[in-house]
Amino acid sequence: MTETTDTAPGRAATTGRSAPEKTRTAGRRARRGGAPEAPRQRSWRDSPLRRVTPWLFLVLPLALLITFTYVPVANMVYYGFTDWDGVSPDRNFTGFDNYVQIFTRPELFRVFFVSGYYLAASFFQIAVALYFATVLSFNLRFRNFFKGILFFPYLINGVAIGFVFLYFFQDGGTLDSVLSWLGVTTDHSWLGDPTSANTSLAGVSIWRYTGLNFVLFLGAIQSIPGELYEAAQLDGASRWQQFRHIIAPSIKPVLSLSVILAISGSLSVFEIPYIMTGGATGTSTFVIQTVKLAFQFNKTGLASAAAVVLLAIILLITWIQRRLVPDDKVDLV
Repeated sequence: MTETTDTAPGRAATTGRSAPEKTRTAGRRARRGGAPEAPRQRSWRDSPLRRVTPWLFLVLPLALLITFTYVPVANMVYYGFTDWDGVSPDRNFTGFDNYVQIFTRPELFRVFFVSGYYLAASFFQIAVALYFATVLSFNLRFRNFFKGILFFPYLINGVAIGFVFLYFFQDGGTLDSVLSWLGVTTDHSWLGDPTSANTSLAGVSIWRYTGLNFVLFLGAIQSIPGELYEAAQLDGASRWQQFRHIIAPSIKPVLSLSVILAISGSLSVFEIPYIMTGGATGTSTFVIQTVKLAFQFNKTGLASAAAVVLLAIILLITWIQRRLVPDDKVDLV
């Protein structure tokens, strides 16, 4: 009995081949120059919008940065070459006259010596913060409680700290009361002469900013692999040897950053002395003097030149420090 296959117009005859065979046959025909394959759709990786998208996310941050940082700095540099009083629309160009006044008038440049108190306090503050960060990085009882105590002063508003310590150091205030309980009687005015006033203000800055350096050092110390401490303990290393050979080399970049912040911060102190003394009794800093020149004596041009000088000094010191103590990569593992 013969098997037949029906055919119809416009319809291919059934040959009995399976679907995989048809697929392979179509593939061979395409390779032999048959009908071309369908064009591949372009993916997101090939789209030109993919290259532009990161810049779209940066437009707003860059606009804010330029508007509120670089444009004011450029205006400050421009005002430093004028005699603008900050109010009138007239800005007469005076060249380098403002800068000559800053470096030739002793009363304008002498205030930098006040920063020496804060610079010494900053290095003492770094030493205290490094000590407590090292001690509290080990397993001790109530270490989280002591961490909170050390970091808490940094969370308080600077104006509030200024008023609190203003009552603390005033005549018959908290400090005099505590000393009287200990049997020490004194009629010394803590904020009455330049030496004791600047020392007291520097002590307040130590109390406030120790927590910031403490957190920086603690984070760097806790990032050290624990295997290094275990190996050092097996070798009989003491705590001092662990600090000298493990902790100190690993936190060198953070320590360098703390030194830069200490120097720049000591040169630009403003908040605490302005609230507690207003710059009186020889406690005026360079920033307080600049603010008074701009808003009290209406010498915005001279104040802008002073701000440019301060910025240049901070950048110069930072560059020198980075050249003397470069951040070498430390591989302890």
